[in-house]
Amino acid sequence: MPIRTASARWQGNLTEGSGTIRTGKGGLEGNYSFKSRFEEGEGTNPEELIGAAHAGCFSMAFSKALADAGTTPTSVETTAKVHLDKTDAGMTVTRIDLETVGEVPGIDEAQFAKLAETAKQNCPISRLLSPGAEITLTARLTS
Repeated sequence: MPIRTASARWQGNLTEGSGTIRTGKGGLEGNYSFKSRFEEGEGTNPEELIGAAHAGCFSMAFSKALADAGTTPTSVETTAKVHLDKTDAGMTVTRIDLETVGEVPGIDEAQFAKLAETAKQNCPISRLLSPGAEITLTARLTS
């Protein structure tokens, strides 16, 4: 399997400095700063990138689980809300709320929910993050 890379460059001190984050092949690149991370400033931040990775991984895992069950999805759309909280240990990602909506012909709500939960458990990014952060899931089937 290939090894994936990403890089970050930071200039200046924590509160006044700024930087850029880039994926290895340049598919994503964004500016980040103290304000984009801890306030509401322009740019991205590491937590958003973790959320994007988690949403993308979960969507793929869920699509596979659905197809393996004989119900190939028309679409799966997932949002990950990453909670960064101050704890005794310092700033910590404490919870990620996955919210997914799937358009999947020929499946009922119960099977959809069961397969979504299975995908959450089997998604490599969920497995990476779950020892340190609570991961919740809300799954909604659309027609």
